[in-house]
Amino acid sequence: MKNDHDHSGTKPGRGRGVTRRQFLKTMGSGAAIAAASDALTDLGTAGAATIEPATIVRVNLLVNGRQRSLAVEPRWSLLHVLREKFGLTGTKIGCERGECGACTVLIDDVPRYACLTLAVEAQGSEIVTLEGLMEGERLGAVQQAFVEHDAFQCGYCTPGQIMSAEGLLRSHPAPKPDEIRRAMSGNLCRCGAYAHITRAVGRAAEMRGKKGGAS
Repeated sequence: MKNDHDHSGTKPGRGRGVTRRQFLKTMGSGAAIAAASDALTDLGTAGAATIEPATIVRVNLLVNGRQRSLAVEPRWSLLHVLREKFGLTGTKIGCERGECGACTVLIDDVPRYACLTLAVEAQGSEIVTLEGLMEGERLGAVQQAFVEHDAFQCGYCTPGQIMSAEGLLRSHPAPKPDEIRRAMSGNLCRCGAYAHITRAVGRAAEMRGKKGGAS
Protein backbone atom coordinates (compact mmCIF):
# COMPACT_ATOMS: atom_id res chain seq x y z
CA MET A 1 0.00 0.00 0.00
CA LYS A 2 1.29 3.45 -0.90
CA ASN A 3 2.16 5.68 2.04
CA ASP A 4 0.27 8.99 1.64
CA HIS A 5 2.89 10.71 3.79
CA ASP A 6 5.80 9.83 1.52
CA HIS A 7 7.07 13.33 0.53
CA SER A 8 9.38 11.92 -2.13
CA GLY A 9 6.41 11.20 -4.39
CA THR A 10 3.40 13.07 -5.64
CA LYS A 11 0.00 12.70 -4.03
CA PRO A 12 -2.82 11.35 -6.15
CA GLY A 13 -4.72 14.03 -8.00
CA ARG A 14 -1.86 16.53 -7.63
CA GLY A 15 0.46 15.64 -10.54
CA ARG A 16 1.50 19.29 -10.98
CA GLY A 17 2.39 19.83 -7.33
CA VAL A 18 5.85 20.46 -5.88
CA THR A 19 7.29 18.11 -3.30
CA ARG A 20 9.21 19.23 -0.26
CA ARG A 21 12.43 17.84 -1.73
CA GLN A 22 11.92 19.73 -5.03
CA PHE A 23 11.12 22.92 -3.16
CA LEU A 24 14.32 22.70 -1.12
CA LYS A 25 16.39 22.01 -4.25
CA THR A 26 14.85 25.02 -5.99
CA MET A 27 15.54 27.29 -3.01
CA GLY A 28 19.13 26.07 -2.84
CA SER A 29 19.74 26.78 -6.53
CA GLY A 30 18.20 30.22 -6.21
CA ALA A 31 20.47 31.07 -3.29
CA ALA A 32 23.53 29.96 -5.24
CA ILE A 33 22.54 32.06 -8.26
CA ALA A 34 21.92 35.09 -6.06
CA ALA A 35 25.30 34.68 -4.38
CA ALA A 36 27.06 34.39 -7.75
CA SER A 37 25.23 37.45 -9.03
CA ASP A 38 26.30 39.47 -5.99
CA ALA A 39 29.89 38.36 -6.51
CA LEU A 40 29.85 39.43 -10.15
CA THR A 41 28.30 42.76 -9.24
CA ASP A 42 31.00 43.37 -6.65
CA LEU A 43 33.67 42.42 -9.18
CA GLY A 44 32.24 44.82 -11.77
CA THR A 45 32.06 47.61 -9.20
CA ALA A 46 35.65 47.02 -8.16
CA GLY A 47 36.78 47.03 -11.80
CA ALA A 48 34.84 50.20 -12.57
CA ALA A 49 36.47 51.95 -9.66
CA THR A 50 39.90 51.52 -11.27
CA ILE A 51 38.93 52.99 -14.67
CA GLU A 52 40.25 56.50 -15.07
CA PRO A 53 38.36 59.07 -17.15
CA ALA A 54 39.95 59.85 -20.51
CA THR A 55 42.76 62.37 -20.29
CA ILE A 56 42.13 65.50 -22.32
CA VAL A 57 45.01 67.48 -23.77
CA ARG A 58 45.10 70.62 -25.86
CA VAL A 59 46.84 70.55 -29.23
CA ASN A 60 47.69 73.26 -31.73
CA LEU A 61 47.61 72.15 -35.34
CA LEU A 62 48.58 74.05 -38.46
CA VAL A 63 46.11 72.83 -41.11
CA ASN A 64 46.04 74.31 -44.62
CA GLY A 65 47.88 77.38 -43.41
CA ARG A 66 45.49 78.02 -40.52
CA GLN A 67 46.45 77.57 -36.88
CA ARG A 68 43.78 75.65 -34.98
CA SER A 69 43.56 74.69 -31.33
CA LEU A 70 41.32 72.11 -29.70
CA ALA A 71 41.07 69.68 -26.79
CA VAL A 72 41.58 66.05 -27.78
CA GLU A 73 41.95 62.63 -26.27
CA PRO A 74 45.50 61.33 -26.80
CA ARG A 75 44.11 58.29 -28.65
CA TRP A 76 42.35 60.37 -31.33
CA SER A 77 43.78 59.95 -34.82
CA LEU A 78 44.50 62.88 -37.08
CA LEU A 79 41.89 61.42 -39.43
CA HIS A 80 39.22 61.68 -36.73
CA VAL A 81 40.16 65.25 -35.86
CA LEU A 82 40.28 66.45 -39.47
CA ARG A 83 36.89 65.01 -40.33
CA GLU A 84 34.87 65.16 -37.13
CA LYS A 85 36.30 68.27 -35.48
CA PHE A 86 37.42 70.43 -38.40
CA GLY A 87 34.90 69.27 -41.01
CA LEU A 88 37.59 68.55 -43.61
CA THR A 89 35.84 65.56 -45.13
CA GLY A 90 38.03 65.44 -48.23
CA THR A 91 40.22 63.13 -46.17
CA LYS A 92 38.41 59.80 -46.49
CA ILE A 93 37.92 56.94 -44.05
CA GLY A 94 39.04 53.70 -45.64
CA CYS A 95 40.56 50.69 -43.91
CA GLU A 96 41.73 52.68 -40.85
CA ARG A 97 44.81 50.47 -40.57
CA GLY A 98 47.25 51.94 -43.06
CA GLU A 99 46.58 49.74 -46.05
CA CYS A 100 44.42 51.62 -48.56
CA GLY A 101 45.73 55.20 -48.53
CA ALA A 102 42.32 56.89 -48.75
CA CYS A 103 43.18 59.08 -45.74
CA THR A 104 46.53 60.33 -47.07
CA VAL A 105 47.47 63.89 -46.13
CA LEU A 106 50.73 65.82 -46.29
CA ILE A 107 52.65 66.39 -43.09
CA ASP A 108 55.60 68.68 -43.74
CA ASP A 109 55.17 67.89 -47.46
CA VAL A 110 55.45 64.12 -46.89
CA PRO A 111 52.43 61.86 -47.62
CA ARG A 112 51.23 60.21 -44.42
CA TYR A 113 48.28 58.04 -43.48
CA ALA A 114 46.07 60.15 -41.22
CA CYS A 115 44.51 57.02 -39.73
CA LEU A 116 47.88 55.93 -38.32
CA THR A 117 48.91 59.37 -37.12
CA LEU A 118 47.78 60.62 -33.73
CA ALA A 119 46.61 64.20 -33.60
CA VAL A 120 49.07 64.91 -30.80
CA GLU A 121 51.92 63.70 -33.05
CA ALA A 122 51.13 66.32 -35.66
CA GLN A 123 51.77 69.32 -33.43
CA GLY A 124 54.47 71.58 -34.77
CA SER A 125 54.07 70.27 -38.32
CA GLU A 126 52.36 71.72 -41.36
CA ILE A 127 49.36 69.63 -42.40
CA VAL A 128 47.83 69.90 -45.87
CA THR A 129 44.59 68.18 -46.85
CA LEU A 130 42.81 67.99 -50.19
CA GLU A 131 41.00 71.22 -49.41
CA GLY A 132 44.35 72.97 -49.01
CA LEU A 133 45.29 72.37 -52.66
CA MET A 134 42.53 74.61 -53.96
CA GLU A 135 43.46 78.00 -55.38
CA GLY A 136 40.44 79.89 -54.17
CA GLU A 137 37.63 78.29 -56.17
CA ARG A 138 40.00 76.80 -58.73
CA LEU A 139 41.39 73.29 -58.70
CA GLY A 140 45.09 72.81 -58.06
CA ALA A 141 47.31 71.39 -60.81
CA VAL A 142 47.09 67.78 -59.59
CA GLN A 143 43.33 67.98 -59.13
CA GLN A 144 42.90 69.44 -62.63
CA ALA A 145 45.10 66.77 -64.17
CA PHE A 146 43.04 64.02 -62.55
CA VAL A 147 39.93 65.51 -64.13
CA GLU A 148 41.54 65.85 -67.57
CA HIS A 149 42.79 62.25 -67.62
CA ASP A 150 39.71 60.68 -66.03
CA ALA A 151 41.90 59.28 -63.25
CA PHE A 152 39.01 58.06 -61.14
CA GLN A 153 35.79 56.09 -61.35
CA CYS A 154 33.94 55.83 -58.04
CA GLY A 155 36.21 58.60 -56.73
CA TYR A 156 36.48 57.41 -53.14
CA CYS A 157 40.23 56.84 -53.24
CA THR A 158 40.87 59.96 -55.33
CA PRO A 159 41.61 62.40 -52.47
CA GLY A 160 44.31 60.12 -51.13
CA GLN A 161 45.70 59.52 -54.62
CA ILE A 162 45.89 63.26 -55.23
CA MET A 163 47.66 63.90 -51.93
CA SER A 164 50.26 61.21 -52.65
CA ALA A 165 50.82 62.69 -56.11
CA GLU A 166 51.16 66.17 -54.62
CA GLY A 167 53.73 64.91 -52.13
CA LEU A 168 55.70 63.25 -54.93
CA LEU A 169 55.77 66.38 -57.09
CA ARG A 170 56.85 68.57 -54.20
CA SER A 171 59.94 66.42 -53.69
CA HIS A 172 60.48 65.32 -57.29
CA PRO A 173 59.03 67.80 -59.82
CA ALA A 174 59.72 65.73 -62.96
CA PRO A 175 59.22 62.04 -62.10
CA LYS A 176 59.42 59.23 -64.64
CA PRO A 177 56.49 56.80 -65.04
CA ASP A 178 58.23 54.11 -62.95
CA GLU A 179 58.88 56.64 -60.21
CA ILE A 180 55.25 57.71 -60.29
CA ARG A 181 54.02 54.13 -59.98
CA ARG A 182 56.38 53.48 -57.09
CA ALA A 183 55.33 56.63 -55.25
CA MET A 184 51.65 55.87 -55.76
CA SER A 185 51.90 52.21 -54.71
CA GLY A 186 50.65 52.99 -51.20
CA ASN A 187 47.25 54.03 -52.56
CA LEU A 188 44.78 51.38 -53.67
CA CYS A 189 42.13 51.95 -56.34
CA ARG A 190 39.45 49.27 -56.30
CA CYS A 191 38.22 50.49 -59.70
CA GLY A 192 41.65 49.82 -61.24
CA ALA A 193 42.24 53.25 -62.77
CA TYR A 194 46.00 53.01 -62.28
CA ALA A 195 47.03 53.73 -65.88
CA HIS A 196 44.94 56.91 -65.88
CA ILE A 197 46.36 57.92 -62.50
CA THR A 198 49.93 57.56 -63.75
CA ARG A 199 49.19 59.72 -66.79
CA ALA A 200 47.44 62.30 -64.61
CA VAL A 201 50.45 62.65 -62.32
CA GLY A 202 52.71 63.07 -65.33
CA ARG A 203 50.40 65.77 -66.68
CA ALA A 204 50.34 67.52 -63.30
CA ALA A 205 54.14 67.62 -63.36
CA GLU A 206 54.02 69.34 -66.75
CA MET A 207 51.43 71.86 -65.54
CA ARG A 208 53.40 72.69 -62.42
CA GLY A 209 56.61 73.06 -64.45
CA LYS A 210 54.97 75.62 -66.71
CA LYS A 211 53.80 77.56 -63.66
CA GLY A 212 57.21 77.48 -62.02
CA GLY A 213 56.51 74.58 -59.69
CA ALA A 214 53.45 76.01 -58.01
CA SER A 215 50.73 73.62 -56.90
